[in-house]
Amino acid sequence: MTEPVIDPVVPPSGTGCAECDAAGGWWVHLRRCATCGHVGCCDSSPAQHATAHFRSSGHPVVQSFEPGEDWFWDYEREVGLSGPELAPPTSHPADQPTPGPAGRVPADWRTRVH
Repeated sequence: MTEPVIDPVVPPSGTGCAECDAAGGWWVHLRRCATCGHVGCCDSSPAQHATAHFRSSGHPVVQSFEPGEDWFWDYEREVGLSGPELAPPTSHPADQPTPGPAGRVPADWRTRVH
């Protein structure tokens, strides 16, 4: 195992999951790659794009991209950890609902989460 690379100056890729946005999908919570800024959906979300990004890129550390949360998770070691403050914005917009985004979350979303 190598030490994870956390780049505190790289901005997030957007305000929502990049892959869900491209496909018209939705998410429960968002995670931001601490290496490259990719924003993906959490493991409770149907598509689990944050974990998929880790598997394809080898970037193991994410930070929550939810308002008021600043915790980090290392997928490789399966542990929480501390990290530096990342470049803003540090969460999706506060007016973006969770789950989100508005208008794409199905009424039965609770039956679709992992």
